[in-house]
Amino acid sequence: MAGAAGSFADQQFREACAELQQPALAGADWQLLVESSGITIYRLLDQPSGLYEYKVFGVLEGCSPALLADVYMDLDYRKKWDQYVKELYEKACDGQMVAYWEVKYPFPLSNRDYVYTRQRRDLDMDGRKIYVVLAQSISVPQFPEKSGVIRVKQYKQSLAIESDGKKGSRVFMYYFDNPGGQIPSWLINWAAKNGVPNFLKDMVKACQNYHKKT
Repeated sequence: MAGAAGSFADQQFREACAELQQPALAGADWQLLVESSGITIYRLLDQPSGLYEYKVFGVLEGCSPALLADVYMDLDYRKKWDQYVKELYEKACDGQMVAYWEVKYPFPLSNRDYVYTRQRRDLDMDGRKIYVVLAQSISVPQFPEKSGVIRVKQYKQSLAIESDGKKGSRVFMYYFDNPGGQIPSWLINWAAKNGVPNFLKDMVKACQNYHKKT
């Protein structure tokens, strides 16, 4: 899934914005997976891989869209509040910024790592201020695979954020990754049903503490 610099198309940003206004769940077998604390998660089976794509919708109270986007983009800060991060940083590779991210997995599973590009745009859609972040995996020689860590070679994520009309944020998130290896079904189910809502809750807390960071 290698990509060229700036490989995100305008249409991808528009599609993420559109999902905030009207979730695109028709015409495919999207299944409601969980509703928890104002967060709703749907999943769709990806036939080639046998894995699921996910769409997440909800409201994060007490966190403005601009602050949420800033916190989401701040990799150094994420290392402080995301307990599953082992290593996370960006560096320039052939004229574009590439991120490296190693995720802690529970024993006896091997950690996973990601190499990906990302891009943020702050858009005005018919008077609605929407913050969109896109990310996708990429292959570059500057980040060779490491012994004992499984490289996630298929990863794609979209995040769109706008005001909920109060002091919080309406969010849409799409994500798919293929973690490789043999992962127990219970762990995949737990990550989908609990990991994402917990991540979003942690991110709200991180927003509240962002001005205090050193």
